[in-house]
Amino acid sequence: MTTTLAAAWTGHDTRLIGATVLAIAVIVVLITKAKQHPFLALILGSGVLGLVGGMPVDKLIKSFSSGVGSTVASVGVLIALGAMLGKLLADSGGADQIVDTILRRAGDRTLPWAMALVAALIGLPMFFEIGLVMLIPVILLVAKRTGKPLLMLGIPALAGLSVLHGLVPPHPGPLAAAGALNANVGLTLAFGLLVAIPTVIIAGPLFGRLAAKMVPDAVAPERLVPESSSSDGRRPGFLATLSTVLLPVVLMMGKALADILLEKENHLRRVLDFIGDPLVALLAAVLLGMFTLGRSAGFTRDKLSSTVADSLPPIAGILLIVGAGGGFKQTLVDAGVGNVITSLATGANLSPLLLGWLVAVAIRLATGSATVATVSAAGIVAPLAATMDPSHSALLVLAIGAGSLFFSHVNDAGFWLVKEYFGLSVGQTLKSWSIMETVISVVAIALILPLGALL
Repeated sequence: MTTTLAAAWTGHDTRLIGATVLAIAVIVVLITKAKQHPFLALILGSGVLGLVGGMPVDKLIKSFSSGVGSTVASVGVLIALGAMLGKLLADSGGADQIVDTILRRAGDRTLPWAMALVAALIGLPMFFEIGLVMLIPVILLVAKRTGKPLLMLGIPALAGLSVLHGLVPPHPGPLAAAGALNANVGLTLAFGLLVAIPTVIIAGPLFGRLAAKMVPDAVAPERLVPESSSSDGRRPGFLATLSTVLLPVVLMMGKALADILLEKENHLRRVLDFIGDPLVALLAAVLLGMFTLGRSAGFTRDKLSSTVADSLPPIAGILLIVGAGGGFKQTLVDAGVGNVITSLATGANLSPLLLGWLVAVAIRLATGSATVATVSAAGIVAPLAATMDPSHSALLVLAIGAGSLFFSHVNDAGFWLVKEYFGLSVGQTLKSWSIMETVISVVAIALILPLGALL
């Protein structure tokens, strides 16, 4: 194995890896020591990566710009719609209604567990970023009302979202990996849930208590904490509020099931594919929320308009940071860093499950994208899956998904979302969010490997 890897390693590969390490170091130093805004640090870090890595200047600028554009066009629009829905929830009293119900049903000891459960339910068919922007008003309001440490409540919710995103279909990563490996989606879903439950427990409520001690002074930015309802005592009912919040969940779940069960030419599938698209689903929830939330709280047209408008300024900085993170990620991909890691991994003589996990870990660390890591790793180990039985090919999908979550850091858009929404420094985000992601990845593969040995 060593000879194969050494033969595959070239001077250009060394240069790319060195450029990646240097670029990440520049970003961290600019933010933590020079106190520069993350948006500026990510732009400069991308420039260092491209120039030191030998990218032509025109290609460097094009890569960064296309990364920013594609990220803002996808994640950015969803964040904006999620912020609108969150503001409607907060101003109408809908968030208060959800929080009151959670607090009535859950005691102090079970509150983190309740947050993990709510996040897992909402996050089942959703991208991580969408689930986060929808949950943020609830997380921050529960923390404000109970006085509990922010991370004791936030980490369980983040764990619930992240585990479902990486391990359980119908999320795009596991679905893409299942397709590449010809794995049975039903088996993947069943094994995914089996692994997900203990993983969420360990990385969520249990690690959340430790994270709250490691970062005891975490306080959400005041501009993001929902104010008390301004609806003069009128607020929407719990069922109306819950229906509005879960509408995108139901629509996206319908799309996912249609993609699995129906042929591409089926008219029902085409309809469900359209209304279950994340953008359409969240837009539908915002429009529905104007009636179920705004009207129930007695909002006038002017009040509805101002509520929606007021939701956008607080997330402007977040959108720019996430967009620049997407630019940095695209620069990594176009520079060929991911290809270097994948070419080195092909000669490794390891267990297929462990190999799939390690390849996904390496690509995740290099590119920052869980989905890119999942799809790339699945492509590398696909030949190994051809000789596997259905159970082991499903477990290989999960091993790759677990690796794709390993140690999120400055080249991951999710890192910046969590940092900004929870008001953390880079160091605090590394000690909480990044370690939580690593715990998820390690616990999941520690459960998957014995399953593979037993089956």
